[in-house]
This record gives sequence, structure tokens and C-alpha cells, in this order.
Amino acid sequence: MKHNLVIGLLAALAAALIGCGWQIATRHGVTTSLGPLELAVLRYGVPALVLLPLLLKTGLFPPGLPRTRLGVLVLGGGLPFGLLVLAGAQWAPASHMGVFLAGSVPLFTALGAWRLHGEPISGPRLGGLLLLVAGMAVFGAGSLAGMAQSWRGDVLFVMAAGVWALYTLAFRRSGLTPWQGVAVVNTWSCLLLLPLLLVWGAPRLLSAPWTEVAWQALGQGVAAGLLGLVTYMIAIARLGAASASLSSALVPLTTALGAAWLLGEPLGAGTLAASALVACGVALASGALSRRVGSV
Repeated sequence: MKHNLVIGLLAALAAALIGCGWQIATRHGVTTSLGPLELAVLRYGVPALVLLPLLLKTGLFPPGLPRTRLGVLVLGGGLPFGLLVLAGAQWAPASHMGVFLAGSVPLFTALGAWRLHGEPISGPRLGGLLLLVAGMAVFGAGSLAGMAQSWRGDVLFVMAAGVWALYTLAFRRSGLTPWQGVAVVNTWSCLLLLPLLLVWGAPRLLSAPWTEVAWQALGQGVAAGLLGLVTYMIAIARLGAASASLSSALVPLTTALGAAWLLGEPLGAGTLAASALVACGVALASGALSRRVGSV
């Protein structure tokens, strides 16, 4: 049990750090030389190609996995989720992505676990959810008060968090290993991406500097699409959905600091306050802090 706990915690930490890097890389990509579809090609195409041998063994329809659950996995962890985030990054800074994604995922996960599996929401968890809502409200109010366009991205981030929560709840009961899950989700995402490419194409992949494409292939495809998804699946399998979402507590402040350093985004008192509220809210809302180590 302790071995599972250590592996789960390390996987959750790795997933959180990779997520921060992915958010910063995504914001940089869509505001410089690449668009959402170009980044989606790299995000899902690279891991799908790498894991093609495994997919040939697992199949597009893994035995024993209901089609409905497969659809939820692809919806929440695949292309629909990715396009929501990539589109939102065109409107809102990376710091907003950190707050609204990190804040909304544990909120929706807790509500989904309560509704679907009867997990109680009381005491510290309820207080954590209220802190999450308060932190996102503070952040969102700042965007509206400044008449900024970032609220559009904020809405898309919240929608992305909703489908990611569905993915979080669905994976643990899928019967798939983390690597099988990554292979299936990314391959289905590529298949869903094909009609979009036939209509709009991805011309910026050819016109953008090759160094930018290479860095995004590394960040989107290898780090986020492959390692990030696998480490998060390991965290879910070892810790459970609610406890795995505890790693999101690191994301708001880490992303805000990284975006200020690497992208020159402003780092004001409002951003720090909202990030702190969301981080505390995530830690409480996950329910992990109220559990004994042996019962995780």
C-alpha cells in the first residue's frame, strides 16, 4: 500500500509540473506562429505514432471496455478537451488557464464522484469547493472589470475542466493500463481530427519556423500527450480520482510564475490572491488531506 502511495504521489507531482509547462507552451504557441489545429496535430499525432505498436495489440475498441466509457475517455482526455483549451489560450493568458483549469477540475470531479458514486461532500471538502469558487470568482471579476476579452478563454477553460473531470472518473473503471489508455485516446483523437484537417488544414505547420514546430512537438506531443497523460493515469490508478486531483493545487501559482518569467505576463496581487485561494481550495476539495495514508 505504501509503495502504491509513493508511486501515486510522484506521478501526481510529475503530472502537475508537466501540465504547467504545457499550459505555458500552449499560450506561447497560439500567440506566435501556430494555431489550435496545428498544436492539436502535434499534441495527438506524436504520441499516437509512438504508441502505434501498442495500439495494434490493444485495438481501437479494447475488449471489455463499453463503447460509452470509451467515448467518455476520448471526449474528456482527447481532442474535444484539447481544442477547448487550445482555443481558450488564444483569448486568455496562461495564468488564467492555471486558475480555471486547476480550480474547476477538482470541483467537477468532486461533484461527479458525489453524483455517480455517492462520495460525500462535507466538512473540509465542502469548504475547499467554496474556496475554489471564490478564487475563480475573484479572478473572473477582474477580467470583466477590465473589459478584457479573456473571459471568453476563461469560459472555455471551465468547459475543458468539466470534460476532463469526466475522463478522470471514467479511467479508473476502464480496465486499461495507463499506456493503453494513452494509445487509445490519442489515436481516436487523431481520427476525429482528420475531418477538421480536410476542411481547414494546418498550413502553419509548414510556414512556422522549424524550431518552433520542434519545440511544440516536444512539449505538446511527448511531454503533455505522452508523459503527462500517463503520469496522470498512474496517479488515478494508485490514488483514486479525488486524491489524484490534489496535484492541481500546484498548478495555479506555478503557471502564473512561469508565465510571468517566460512570457512576460503581468503578475499582480489579484493573480496571486486568486491562485492562493484556488490552491487551498484544491487541497481541501480533493478530500485527500482528510484521509489516512493507509486508506488512500
